[in-house]
Amino acid sequence: MATAAENQELPKIVIGDKEITLVGTAHVSRESVDLVERVITDEKPDTVCVELCPSRFQSIKKKDQWLEMDIMKVIKEKKTFLLLSNLMLASFQKRIGEKLGVKPGEEMIRAIDVAEAMGAHVCLADRDITITLSRTWRSTGFWNKTKLLFQLLGSVFEVAEIEEKDIEAMKEADMLESLLAELGKTQPVLREILIDERDRYLAQKIKSAPGNKIVAVVGAGHVPGIRRYIEQDTDIAALETLPPKGKLGGVMKWLIPGAIVALIVFGFFHGGMDVGTDMILWWVVVTGLFSGIGAVVAFGHPLSILSAVLAAPITTIHPLIAAGWVSGIVEAMVRKPKVRDLESLPEDILSVRGFWRNHVTRILLMVVFTNLGASIGTFVALPMMMKVLGAG
Repeated sequence: MATAAENQELPKIVIGDKEITLVGTAHVSRESVDLVERVITDEKPDTVCVELCPSRFQSIKKKDQWLEMDIMKVIKEKKTFLLLSNLMLASFQKRIGEKLGVKPGEEMIRAIDVAEAMGAHVCLADRDITITLSRTWRSTGFWNKTKLLFQLLGSVFEVAEIEEKDIEAMKEADMLESLLAELGKTQPVLREILIDERDRYLAQKIKSAPGNKIVAVVGAGHVPGIRRYIEQDTDIAALETLPPKGKLGGVMKWLIPGAIVALIVFGFFHGGMDVGTDMILWWVVVTGLFSGIGAVVAFGHPLSILSAVLAAPITTIHPLIAAGWVSGIVEAMVRKPKVRDLESLPEDILSVRGFWRNHVTRILLMVVFTNLGASIGTFVALPMMMKVLGAG
């Protein structure tokens, strides 16, 4: 057992009468698990803070939480992307952990177990993952949302290339930052939300924790930011609030469909019945085709694919309905997830094949890919309609 003297290399921060020891870890490292237990045992803190939010803590501790999922509610509340993102991130961590024989978040659970055994207070110090992802999603445009989706999906493929020696490099970056590094280069706002905001949030929660002696167990990538912000006062409530939707986005949601309808009406007046009819035909065929392709990519049921094709021409000019919601609900009805789908979800997300095989994740993929296809169809159909109008 190491002595307290051997832990002096760990950052120690003194704020008033509080002494804070920061323990930077890799979330899937056996050495990190051992380090956490050793430091807490040696330091005997009043409080142990961990980089977990209540929902992530429950997902680690409560193995059967998936059994409580209501997939229809997820679709209707427009939380499809959030759930799919969470599952992809969980897949990335779990596959690395299996590769190295460590459960994701094991060092955090070990920290909690040791703290409770010593009678220390436990503080869940991280911001809820759904808030972080929601703020990220709301702050990105359509094409960056698409890139974000495919980078998360690509993470399911990448784990096979990661070896134990790479974990040391991963310790220098947050897990989300590692996955979204390329987007972060072109979208500084993503780094602000994923890393800087959470650094400030963690710093405030840690220094506000009860007791005079505190050990904080966080990902190593957060340590520099926490040290930078910990002497500042941060308004946590502001970081937990979703920013209002931009006025431009709200206007465009109605303006684009309105412009499409106006274009078709103009086609009838300018070019006559044949031109107007041809424009509508192009709109129906192209948006329906691309929406259907999205549903096919998700391996949807034939009825779900048909619903995607039929819904797209209408939903793309209706600002309050999305083709993916229609196809997702149909998929959930014709292939209703069974108990075994929910029970096998933690294992199925470990492979690309599992994502498409499990009824739960396939429904989520249906929603996302159908919406993506319908959106692409909109951009493809418009120039074709303009060409018909010009020819008329």
